[in-house]
Amino acid sequence: MKLLAIETATEACSAALLVADEVIERYQLAPRQHNELILPMCESLLAEAEINLTQLDAIAFGCGPGAFTGVRIAAGITQGIALAHDLPVASISTLANLAYQAPIAAQQLVLASIDARMQEVYWAVYKQHSAAMPELVLPERVQAPAAIAVPDHAIDYGLGTGWGSYQQLLQGSIQLHEQQLDGQALPRAQCTAVLGQYKYQAEDVGAPEHALPVYLRDQVAHKK
Repeated sequence: MKLLAIETATEACSAALLVADEVIERYQLAPRQHNELILPMCESLLAEAEINLTQLDAIAFGCGPGAFTGVRIAAGITQGIALAHDLPVASISTLANLAYQAPIAAQQLVLASIDARMQEVYWAVYKQHSAAMPELVLPERVQAPAAIAVPDHAIDYGLGTGWGSYQQLLQGSIQLHEQQLDGQALPRAQCTAVLGQYKYQAEDVGAPEHALPVYLRDQVAHKK
């Protein structure tokens, strides 16, 4: 299995290459520089592994939610590479990416949240499974932190910049076990690659033209 992964939906820009279950990654915190960095990152990974785009089996990308420009960059580059080389595409939620980063615990519930600006957060609840895609329990939404409700669910772990920006508001409405959270976590391409492999193996991939951004918010023009 050879899979290239791209993640540019937040201030973190990263690319990863999965080859035979081994993943190498390029990662940089670089707001507003994703368009300049992402292709050189991909080229560097391919050169290190001594393979080219024609040898790939698939490409995965972070489809959002996240910053409008960043999500659009990832989708555009993914479509271009996939179309040129007839590759299937795995679209990976940035919130599922975060949920995958939580310490593994059986049947653990993770609330992933990304700061959406405008006093709102993107969020969803996932159940973790070892060596598998996180299972979506409550759907992805964009809301004011104080308006979030998680009925009948106690959350085991919180991840993402939504927690970092609005921890007190979120903890006021969400039952969080033992205050376990990481408010600095950002989506990473190394996770996009692994989750992309899971989707590829499950035959849950699509044609290049279906590699579309997920915005959640209607007023995308106001996003950074």
